[in-house]
Amino acid sequence: MKIFIDTNIFLDVILNRKNVADATLILNSCHQKLFDGYVADITLLNIDYIASKQTQNIRDFLEIVNQTFTVTGVDNTTFDSALRINNGDLEDAIEYVCALTARCSVIVSNDRAFYKGEIEVLDSATFVDKYLT
Repeated sequence: MKIFIDTNIFLDVILNRKNVADATLILNSCHQKLFDGYVADITLLNIDYIASKQTQNIRDFLEIVNQTFTVTGVDNTTFDSALRINNGDLEDAIEYVCALTARCSVIVSNDRAFYKGEIEVLDSATFVDKYLT
């Protein structure tokens, strides 16, 4: 199954936030090839920008992410589609369109306001309960 991972799932792990245990299980399941994990190219940039201010060796983590996940890119068509989604968060809209283009079955996000369209959006705890227990 193809799953799309929102930026905040990676940040939960890197910054040791409250959802770190579930987020770690999900990322490890992709690393072990239980799921085909997808991320948007902007996710890698956002991880570097946010986490490099708070932790060291973020590039090593990004290298693992790049080796484990399929990185989907934003082109003119993707960006145009994202602009047409009326949810107030362009980054989420871009991630959603990337997930849709990659034909992902689920988006994992701990953002309660993440855009909900055709693809199922689950928080990390719900994803773990549904697919990993």
